[in-house]
Amino acid sequence: MKALFVAGTGTDLGKTHVACALLRAARARGARVDAFKPVVSGFDPRAPEASDPARLAAAIGRPDAWAEVSPRRYAAPLAPNLAAQMEGETLAIDDLVADSRTWLTARDVDLVLVEGAGGVMSPLTDDATNLDLMIALDLPVLLVAGSYLGTVSHVLTALEALRARALAVAAIVVSESLDAPDLNQTIEMLKRFERRAPIVVAPRETAWNAEALADLVLA
Repeated sequence: MKALFVAGTGTDLGKTHVACALLRAARARGARVDAFKPVVSGFDPRAPEASDPARLAAAIGRPDAWAEVSPRRYAAPLAPNLAAQMEGETLAIDDLVADSRTWLTARDVDLVLVEGAGGVMSPLTDDATNLDLMIALDLPVLLVAGSYLGTVSHVLTALEALRARALAVAAIVVSESLDAPDLNQTIEMLKRFERRAPIVVAPRETAWNAEALADLVLA
């Protein structure tokens, strides 16, 4: 089984967009897939179909499985620890690690994706970030960035943090930011500074075909 952690260089850059496209592309070639997002905030229980867990559930071919995809869901659009506190709960990194490990152990598929919440260093609990969860799980990272001004700096900073903790970077996906500088220029500049991980471009199109990315991660 191939397992990847989908991380972002920041928040709202297209992690779920990329993850869903990759899952669909893998399924299209006959691969069995699954997805897990240990915690999500900004979840509206009155409209679950609009949430990231629902999008991931649809991408794995089980549209009603959004509660299984994300077992810890909070309404406030804040960092997960703050959103949990508003509902009288306290998130602990040990619980998120245990949830993820239990879920991973129970999978019997070809490709699984574990998606973080926010950026690499975004807080998950009062004393831990996404990076702490990634270190505990020790999965290769699929790093998703935007294409806005400043993207190259954010990608290189995230790579430094990941590699300093000996985490493997499977690929970098540059997800097109709306009203941002020329996408091709951003890619070319990034390639001058990063020569180790493959770089894939993800247009902000609902029907984006992630076949090239699937080729990389399923090889």
